[in-house]
Amino acid sequence: MADASGSAARIGHCVLLVLQLQIILVRRLSKRGWLQSRVAVMLRQAVELAPHRAFSEVERWSEQFEALVQEIGWRFSRKDVRRHAMDYLRGLLGPAERKNGWQLAEAAGEASPAAIQHLLGRAVWNADAVRDDLRTYVTRHLKDPEAVLVVDETGFLKKGRHSVGVQRQYSGTAGRIENCQIGVFLAYAGEHGRAFIDRELYLPREWTDDAARCEAAGVPRDTGFATKPQLARRLIEGAIEASTPSPG
Repeated sequence: MADASGSAARIGHCVLLVLQLQIILVRRLSKRGWLQSRVAVMLRQAVELAPHRAFSEVERWSEQFEALVQEIGWRFSRKDVRRHAMDYLRGLLGPAERKNGWQLAEAAGEASPAAIQHLLGRAVWNADAVRDDLRTYVTRHLKDPEAVLVVDETGFLKKGRHSVGVQRQYSGTAGRIENCQIGVFLAYAGEHGRAFIDRELYLPREWTDDAARCEAAGVPRDTGFATKPQLARRLIEGAIEASTPSPG
């Protein structure tokens, strides 16, 4: 997507922003279960040191987030769009129970979700360029000569019929046939962690054979049908061409 336009671009925008979080969270997630593996005396020591460790961890993650802002922020040419993108990321990292537009806007101190909706639906920024930045960031920080690429699909349940690619189809998320969208995702996994690095939205034939429906949803005219395995291969080839995984 050279420019973000229409509903097709919105999916890519939303997914790429979520993917950025994998970079920040991956090491923290890998530490789960640490307390359960220690004896009582070590638990006591951990509790005594908790305030200092908590402060250090928060400070470290804050520094990492600011570094990420510096790395991808320039992709958003307008200052307001750049600020809303970073507010969106902070909101996804925050305690809001539901990560919808209203709650993320509230977390950012906005009176309405208009700014978030503009970021995801109308603002002009290059989602594939941000994807490239993500891939570079991941391979730099999680670099492992034995790393592998992992591909899988997931479903997004929907109620209507206007979201790009939506139809009744099998969703692994629901474990049954549902009205949903299907995304194919690529992850980088190695000794130091794992992170999503790319995505493709699956368009059923019912969509690609209906030019009027695709045009109304903002799907580029040259978009043809591709099976999920074909999309997966496209993602893997793109990562390999970009030297991912990277040798040590």
